[in-house]
Amino acid sequence: MERLDERINWERTDRGAMRVDLGPMVDLVKRLGNPQEAFRAVHVGGSKGKGSVAALIAGGLGAAGLRVGRYASPHVERVNERLVIDGEEIADDALAHGIEKALEAQAAAQAEQTPAAAATWFDLVTAAAFVAMESAGVSVAVVEVGLGGRLDSTNILKPDLCVLTRIDLEHTDVLGGTREAIAGEKAGILKRGRPCVSAVGCWRADTDPGPARVIAERARELGCELSSTGPLEGLVEGNEKLAEKCLDVLGGMGLEGTDGQPVGAHLLVPEPVRLGARLAGRLEKRRQEGVPLVLDGAHVPTSLTAVLEALRGDPDLSGPCQPVLSLARDKDARGLLKALEGHADRLICTSVEGGRHWLADELAGLARELGFEALAEPDASEALAQAMARAGADGWVLVTGSLYLVGALRTSLTPQDPPPCSPSAPTSS
Repeated sequence: MERLDERINWERTDRGAMRVDLGPMVDLVKRLGNPQEAFRAVHVGGSKGKGSVAALIAGGLGAAGLRVGRYASPHVERVNERLVIDGEEIADDALAHGIEKALEAQAAAQAEQTPAAAATWFDLVTAAAFVAMESAGVSVAVVEVGLGGRLDSTNILKPDLCVLTRIDLEHTDVLGGTREAIAGEKAGILKRGRPCVSAVGCWRADTDPGPARVIAERARELGCELSSTGPLEGLVEGNEKLAEKCLDVLGGMGLEGTDGQPVGAHLLVPEPVRLGARLAGRLEKRRQEGVPLVLDGAHVPTSLTAVLEALRGDPDLSGPCQPVLSLARDKDARGLLKALEGHADRLICTSVEGGRHWLADELAGLARELGFEALAEPDASEALAQAMARAGADGWVLVTGSLYLVGALRTSLTPQDPPPCSPSAPTSS
């Protein structure tokens, strides 16, 4: 992994110099024999919910008896989390094999001075995942977009189906400063003549018609059949409804399970299938030292609002909320804090390594400006310990704002405290 870690990783560094085309990725997979063409694919993009929707689609296809790979990002604790085949994280040796193949291909490109010489960390990991899925004999891959869509490493796919979840103001330094501009980048995954299922503009709280109009125009240009989910309400129920629609569309396209029957929404009816699609750090409920704890990496205001709405009424979370918050500098810190108004009066601000996050005292200062009682604790583990103490016997703790914060703290949770507080813990991202 050391050679891999030497490559540029846009997930953890300043993105001011993002690439302008997919040339490095195209060259890289060509040198690997285009492994992404060995399986059918569903490509899932959007600002929020794409991870959960991808997991639900993969779960449904797996329930139909198909050999399914799911590729997602970022990981919370281990890079192996990014690739799940038949419900199991990829083994170390299989992942290492894929990475070695990708590194060898890049080394050849460097010797010949072709575009793959500039392949990034995410390019290499994505190519390695495609190699591993081909080696494992995956029949269908459900692939989550990493960032944006048009220039994302995954956008070399020629998918059977494209999926768009919702559009929020995120990564504005790269994707653009308006929801319409961001929608244009997300719609970059649409492929000529391939169908798309879109939930953009369908959510109850989404009153801006601009993003849906951008996507519809792009679909018309490419001759893509565009399907809508219809109105969506809660975060969890909306993600499930979108996944059900995708499975129905795939079944209508002729995709069958091993029983010879078309795949469809019925595959998500069994509770174990939906529970198996739960993701770490997305509305993840735990109990630590007797205190209810929720981990969710929501990093845009609308996402955090949706998370808080999803948690409303949970009997385990009826007391005061004690948030632990960390944010990357490209996030709307003021908007995230405003989303907490009415849910928490005091919070603990912290940070994680990487250089892209607000310093704890800076974030606490902004929180105080907005009327919160805010403490600054640079050490994330200590911040969690303080939050647990402040929550006491009646309150609960919410760790949010960054999946990197969630990952940093998950490793410190005691093993005798099992992750789910209840069997109905939902997925959100």
